[in-house]
Amino acid sequence: MEQAIETYRRVSAANEFKELERLRSLARHNEASALAHARRVEREKWQGVLADKDAALADKDAALAEQAAALAQQAALIAELRAKMGEDNG
Repeated sequence: MEQAIETYRRVSAANEFKELERLRSLARHNEASALAHARRVEREKWQGVLADKDAALADKDAALAEQAAALAQQAALIAELRAKMGEDNG
């Protein structure tokens, strides 16, 4: 058992082993950075999509408000005309 432990210590102390460990650590770091960047890009993309949708909805809401105002004016004119017609007949 001691011989196995000693062999492990010698191997882990070797420059090649240290370099492999450094490269593994660098690869893990690079992968984590790439994933974080991809998440950030995706989040920004969807925030843009949502902003566009919100703007489109706001435009539609404004158009509906204009139509409602126009209908209210027409209803007022119709009521006015009906009132005049009632006065003329009465």
